[in-house]
Amino acid sequence: MYKVNISIDDVTPHPHSSIKVLDRCFELIELFPDIKFTLFVPIAYYRTVPLPPESICKQPMYIDSFPDFCDALLKLPDENFELGYHGLYHGIPQKTNNNEFWHLSYSEAYEKIEQMFEICKSAGLFDKMMPVFRPPAWRVSPEAIRALRDCGISVLGLYPDQDYKDIYGGEQNKRDDVVYTTCCPPIKPLDWYEKTEIVYHACEWDKNYLNQDLCLSLIDFLKSSDDYQFCFIGDMV
Repeated sequence: MYKVNISIDDVTPHPHSSIKVLDRCFELIELFPDIKFTLFVPIAYYRTVPLPPESICKQPMYIDSFPDFCDALLKLPDENFELGYHGLYHGIPQKTNNNEFWHLSYSEAYEKIEQMFEICKSAGLFDKMMPVFRPPAWRVSPEAIRALRDCGISVLGLYPDQDYKDIYGGEQNKRDDVVYTTCCPPIKPLDWYEKTEIVYHACEWDKNYLNQDLCLSLIDFLKSSDDYQFCFIGDMV
């Protein structure tokens, strides 16, 4: 039997990368009542490179400054949704909108992780967050992987291609806590795997944004088999 998890990256207070994507999730819940979503939240989303222009942020979007956003996440039904960490800023301010954890030292990563935790506590979301982490753009240094584990992160969401594994430097193989992305429609198409980890984005400018068309494709895919069970990401390890 296949295990299936559906994750959505970049769920933020940004008007074009927001909880509007949850409308698609609730449509899916109507058809598949036991479906499981892992929402990956950047804790202070900050895009400084205007590609595309509508994505740019004038300042970091610290989630504890957006109580309505936090309240919406707190009210999500636990049987269908869990929350995971997706970086602090997501990018490197004034350099790139991604790759925040790619070149970090152990101490730099540890400090950034502690910042994420403190902001989540201030936002009242810390107890709702699960100890799972997907690095922005799937890139994370070996030192940051060690820091994440030492800070209590028990599941890492990584990418299986060799050029990504080269970035991880073998550190991903030292513990059995990694879940690899298998599908990222339309870039990495839907298909069945023993552990089917399907990734979408909340940002509307991304071709992987969970829009109506991709939602319909996912419905067709899930209806093509009855030999699977929905899981939260920790159950995929």
